[in-house]
Amino acid sequence: MTQGTANDGALAMLYLTHPSCPLHEMGPGHPECPERLLSIEAHLNKSGLTHALHIEEAPRASHEQLLRAHHPLYLETLFERAPAAGAYQELDPDTRLNNHSLEAGLRAAGANVRAVDRVLTGESQHAFCAVRPPGHHAEHANSMGFCFFNNVAIAALHALHAHDLDRVAIIDFDVHHGNGTEDIFRNNQQVMLCSSFQHPFYPFSGAETQASNIINIPLPAGTDGSAYRAAVEKPWRQALDAFRPQLILVSAGFDAHAQDPLAGLNLLEEDFRWITRLILEVAEKHAQSRIVSTLEGGYHLQALGRSVVAHLEVLAGNSSGE
Repeated sequence: MTQGTANDGALAMLYLTHPSCPLHEMGPGHPECPERLLSIEAHLNKSGLTHALHIEEAPRASHEQLLRAHHPLYLETLFERAPAAGAYQELDPDTRLNNHSLEAGLRAAGANVRAVDRVLTGESQHAFCAVRPPGHHAEHANSMGFCFFNNVAIAALHALHAHDLDRVAIIDFDVHHGNGTEDIFRNNQQVMLCSSFQHPFYPFSGAETQASNIINIPLPAGTDGSAYRAAVEKPWRQALDAFRPQLILVSAGFDAHAQDPLAGLNLLEEDFRWITRLILEVAEKHAQSRIVSTLEGGYHLQALGRSVVAHLEVLAGNSSGE
């Protein structure tokens, strides 16, 4: 991938990734596979969008940054279980470590931290973290659902503690409920979580949540784009306008796409454009346009690549405040 700059000379949209991320894999046939990032890169190259991106390699997250979101004993146990080359360590039936997984996880979390730093210091306005493993199922003291470190939670806590923000919003449009993010931030009034997800569906949580800072929108299987928009727009806008976030973080899962093999919602690329425009409008109104988005799910390789392009076209097209 080759990078570019915005037309007016401002820094192009920040795009963070790392070569270790495709080295993490959980066995033949696993849907959360290295090819996900390769498909995104191929679609970005084909679209020409890479010329609007400033591409950086992600640093590692520090232990201190991980500890803001995760229990120390959980982290200690996780690192002790790292397997030798050629082996896997099963954490649950869907979630395994190989000998590259923890390095990839540290880079994924570190990408989100670096993106927050860049956006909050004004070096970039928008950022996208093309990383894996994903993070939103990782709870304070538990890994699950392909996730080890909760990338978006680590980013939010970094913004609050290292940059002294008072209010951070997280918007999660992955088809699965972000139970880990909710576990970490339930009743934390500095963080608002707006989440949409198929229900009933893995991880079978979220529909009964009662917390003033969490706006969950459970959706039945078969929900299409028009029904999705009608369900989420008013409650999310009202809550976010009242909250007035200073930064918006996005758990950008594209497995609500109609072609995704693991789920049953029927969104299309234009629906992801619409979600991104909604996020952008809220960010322009309250957060000085500051947005950090990170990859979560999306398991149909072609649909994932097209959907990420749609998401980034909206963000990059407005990255200089246009």
